[in-house]
Amino acid sequence: MRTLSAIAGLLIALAVGLPAQLMVDGSRVYSVLPVDAIPAILDPAFVTGREAGRIMADEEQVIGVVGPNGTAVAYSTWHLDHHEIVNDVVDGIALAVTW
Repeated sequence: MRTLSAIAGLLIALAVGLPAQLMVDGSRVYSVLPVDAIPAILDPAFVTGREAGRIMADEEQVIGVVGPNGTAVAYSTWHLDHHEIVNDVVDGIALAVTW
């Protein structure tokens, strides 16, 4: 119950934009970003595999998803480093890709 109370306090502090801290298993956990400080990608744009081969480094990592109808998409981890989440729909299925 104490942990839930600490998390509630953290969420309240974040909601009003204050830096916050809480204790988890004896360790301090700090929050330094306000809520929604890192925007999600809500309408991702895609390029063909051939185009991606021209603009991406060979060693660049992606998170790949194949929908139930065979539609394949890849999300660049380089972009996810800056956004952390993509909300998308693949073959009619809503998904959240996180990094």
